[in-house]
Amino acid sequence: MKEKLVIIKVGGKVVEEEATLNQLLNDFAAIQGNKILVHGGGRSATKIASLLGIESQMVNGRRITDAETLKVVTMVYGGLVNKNIVAGLQARGVNALGLTGADMNAIRSVKRPVKDVDYGFVGDVEQVNVSILGDLIKKGVVPVMAPLTHDGNGNMLNTNADTIAGETAKALADIFDVTLVYCFEKRGVLKDENDDNSVIPQITRAEFDAYVAQGVIQGGMIPKLENSFSAINAGVSQVVITLSSAINKNEGTKIIK
Repeated sequence: MKEKLVIIKVGGKVVEEEATLNQLLNDFAAIQGNKILVHGGGRSATKIASLLGIESQMVNGRRITDAETLKVVTMVYGGLVNKNIVAGLQARGVNALGLTGADMNAIRSVKRPVKDVDYGFVGDVEQVNVSILGDLIKKGVVPVMAPLTHDGNGNMLNTNADTIAGETAKALADIFDVTLVYCFEKRGVLKDENDDNSVIPQITRAEFDAYVAQGVIQGGMIPKLENSFSAINAGVSQVVITLSSAINKNEGTKIIK
């Protein structure tokens, strides 16, 4: 019987404000057993880039990562945000280890090919190092993963945190019974974006396709759900989309295979 593993992905907004970060750290520390935290940090990156005179360019909510922006996100995601989380978890008795994909070759990516948009130094995940991550987890280490990977040739790549969480969950499902929790500002996937109580308790692929066609589900929620269905179809036991403050509660939207 496989050991259980919980992978929590949290957006930048949650980890960038002191009150919500403290709440998250308390909730995450309370999770028993094996766990991983994957985080974003986009607002901090935008703010520090601005202070350095570097303009942030976004297309459809995704950051264009030129050479100067890559320096900023590497500093912010891999340094400032990641180490604040690690220090906070250590203060709560969690033996956390901050990682980018380059550390111990944890996650290797390929630079995204140019199609309609040149996203610059952005990585598409190619390989997750299951043996390294699995060994760390089984030794009681809690990986805290920044949204950065590498290409094996000395280049860092900005990589979507939802994708890192999903690909890590899929890879580790070979050796663990994995639950993947995507956390954001709402209580779950909503039928009406203006009504926080209109949470869809569970959703199948067919229902998802219908909601997209009707315009009920749109924008950034579409790739989040695509990642969720990809994970559940690849052997991840459970995928949930919920509030970061609800990670220890039976709430949110469950993804049904």
